[in-house]
Amino acid sequence: MKSFPDKIREARCALGLSQSELGEAVGVSMRSIISYEKGHKYPRDKTLYQLAKALHVSIRYLKDEECDDPTADIEKDVFIAEASEQYGTTGAKDVTRMLEENAALFAGGELSQEEKDTYFNAIMTAYITCRETAKEKYGRKK
Repeated sequence: MKSFPDKIREARCALGLSQSELGEAVGVSMRSIISYEKGHKYPRDKTLYQLAKALHVSIRYLKDEECDDPTADIEKDVFIAEASEQYGTTGAKDVTRMLEENAALFAGGELSQEEKDTYFNAIMTAYITCRETAKEKYGRKK
């Protein structure tokens, strides 16, 4: 089991990136990257998504110390990042939870990448539709 700081450092070195180059790719300072690698600081969700993308690893890999596969659930990252962009941290957490809870539907079976993408797109479309409907119905009046 590797810690978050170890995973960041190893992935960065495997790509041959300096701390400064990684910071630039993620949109944070070199000091922030140093703090992540020393375990003094943990990125906010939006930065974590950018970090995972820049390092070519999954969000799950970075967040879960039990996870040893750098690409575990990487196909979900696009949907989590989209929810984060549109609805903030709450949206990202909602989508993550939905995808984790629905993973049990596939227990014991194998799906192709195309089938996974179709499923994740359907979940994401349903989530966005519900959020937009709720915003229209219960949103603040101007």
